[in-house]
Amino acid sequence: MKNEFKSLIVHGNKKFSIKNTKTDYTGGYNKEKAKDALIKSKIEVNQLQEKLYASSTHSLLIIFQAMDAAGKDSAIEHVMSGLNPQGCQVFSFKAPTAEEYEHDFLWRHYKALPERGRIGIHNRSHYENVLVCKVHPEYILNENIPGYANVEKIDKDFWKQRYQSIRSFEEHLTANGTAILKFFLNVGKDEQKQRFLDRIEDPSKNWKFSSGDIKERVLWNDYMTAYEDAINETSSKDSPWHVIPADKKWFARLAISEIIEDKLRSLNIKFPVLGEEDQGKLNETKMALLAE
Repeated sequence: MKNEFKSLIVHGNKKFSIKNTKTDYTGGYNKEKAKDALIKSKIEVNQLQEKLYASSTHSLLIIFQAMDAAGKDSAIEHVMSGLNPQGCQVFSFKAPTAEEYEHDFLWRHYKALPERGRIGIHNRSHYENVLVCKVHPEYILNENIPGYANVEKIDKDFWKQRYQSIRSFEEHLTANGTAILKFFLNVGKDEQKQRFLDRIEDPSKNWKFSSGDIKERVLWNDYMTAYEDAINETSSKDSPWHVIPADKKWFARLAISEIIEDKLRSLNIKFPVLGEEDQGKLNETKMALLAE
């Protein structure tokens, strides 16, 4: 992986600080150079996905988390446009349903995991349970967890246990062949403001805007603390976080594609090789077709 993208990885071996990250970092790329590089990377990802699908030994789970207007949807649209839809599935998680609240917080996410050979994309994920729920701990009460009948009970030990549940969940997935990529699209507060204004001014983008987005923006500092805690608590060697500067969408898309390409390549997946008996049958079929 190129150095300009390696710097975006949080391995968990040292404390991560959001205030020390640049949301407008571009790694020396300009818009045109990044667009050309993205085209090449998408071709490589497509070829690697074909091997992933054919081998059916591994799967890849890609997680996107971000503040509103950070560009999750457009990143998924542009970066994944070169993938074979048969081997790819996207889930966008909203507030839990009544049925989902009847289960533990990981249940609905476990159901949405990609099968072997496939790439699964989670637009928001199980991390909402330590992000939005940490900013709004009253949401936890909907889970009806024994011993947590009021917000005052939701203390540091509660969050410590929840981070541990997430780490164990991801360790289990990794041990069973699911590679995990976690992306935090790190948009600046000023850039978010401008994107909100653009959505208001452009009638074709009005549908993207919600008054609730402004209410959450007021809690910006609380969210940054929640993200920082989650990244520090759940980054590991096998499942690190990638903090993607998101002020320049063209750079964010390139960074995401390059990191996906690198991850797929690291799996060292090859096309299946037929055994001697199957190869013999294949040759017999070939001869029969040629003899027609």
